[in-house]
Amino acid sequence: MKNKNSPQLSRRRFLSATGTLAAAIGTLGLTGFAAAAELTKAQSAKAASGKLPVEPFFGAHQSGILTAPQQTSSYFAAFDLDTTKRADVIELLKRWTDAANRMTRGETAVPLGNDPDVPPADSGDALGLAPARLTITFGFGPGLFMRDGVDRYGLASRRPEALVDLPKFNGDQLVPEKSGGDLSIQACADDPQVAFHAVRQLASLAAGIATIKWAQTGFASGAPGGGTPRNLMGFKDGTNNPPHTPDVMDKVVWVGDEGGWMKNGSYLVVRRIRISLEHWDKTDLDFQQQVVGRYKHNGAPLGKAHEFDPLDLAATDKDGNPVIPATAHSRVASAAHNDGAQILRRAYSYNDGANFYAERWPPWRQGVMYDAGLFFMAYQRDPRTGFIKINKTLATEDIMNQYTTHVGSAVFACPAGAREGSFIGAALFDGLG
Repeated sequence: MKNKNSPQLSRRRFLSATGTLAAAIGTLGLTGFAAAAELTKAQSAKAASGKLPVEPFFGAHQSGILTAPQQTSSYFAAFDLDTTKRADVIELLKRWTDAANRMTRGETAVPLGNDPDVPPADSGDALGLAPARLTITFGFGPGLFMRDGVDRYGLASRRPEALVDLPKFNGDQLVPEKSGGDLSIQACADDPQVAFHAVRQLASLAAGIATIKWAQTGFASGAPGGGTPRNLMGFKDGTNNPPHTPDVMDKVVWVGDEGGWMKNGSYLVVRRIRISLEHWDKTDLDFQQQVVGRYKHNGAPLGKAHEFDPLDLAATDKDGNPVIPATAHSRVASAAHNDGAQILRRAYSYNDGANFYAERWPPWRQGVMYDAGLFFMAYQRDPRTGFIKINKTLATEDIMNQYTTHVGSAVFACPAGAREGSFIGAALFDGLG
């Protein structure tokens, strides 16, 4: 027999109580939600009129690749497909295209309803927030074309030759739970909540078709006005990126006629690189600069005065030693050291917390080990002649390897931008019915 004074609340009593509460504040709640929805509509109208910073979703190329200046926050997610039906994949890409276009304009992912008995179609955490230059970039991983030897969607014959599995590089310590994926979403914005909101809504729209395999947040802080971001080692990151001129981007980033359905797209390589900050922070400034090959305070190459001065790999000091050491990161990563190979870096720093430890000797010393580093993202026309070529050099010659460990990895084919009335990656499915 139940105690009538028991503090436990039955389902009936709970529903009754919440019903009474809803009756008491329903008007206020609905009014507040409606007001927020109206604010979002107004925000969207301002975005459409050009009064708010908006990066358009539709176009010849996907946004978020050349978008400049680089946004300050990112949320990246890799998905595994659960469905066995190609029609489901197409339906998901259509949903994502429509939602991405809405959210980059400052709207909710899907239109909001007014039924109080139905969960909101959008989580609402970005209601009233500015679009914050949100970009959403989609990618297709090798698993979309073939996974575990199975051609699930009849797409194996359409896998691009350039979408190769990355080789194992010297020093890799990859974690499967932070690697790979059938689909990817890269959301970047000048507001971390806007970026997370975008991926959260897209993941919700994927229910029953795909689920998140892994995700990574990131941040990038540059000088006022969009200066080169600094990584957690304290150095500017991305100074030597190729210029965003059409001819250079066509050569380095955008896929040409050789790509078939991938024309005007690009290939994305992501690497989660953990940095031993506790080791780096105990290294003297001069050696840090020798490791990087640049001055820490302004990013200039050693021996030069300004950040964007060209690297002089032939320069020597009075003793005949190279001004930029043979093992310096800037040297071994340069196009000149890699037969002209180039990629477009779009990296973000990450910080996923810390673990505390006590050193055995001396016994009274304690320290901290950060789970932090660089979420490296690079776009290129072909990974075989871009990232793979460069990273083979870095993995064997770069002295920075004593401070870094690659723990996550993935490669994705990012198709051309979608046109209005179509959906992202539509060319891949042309003629398949």
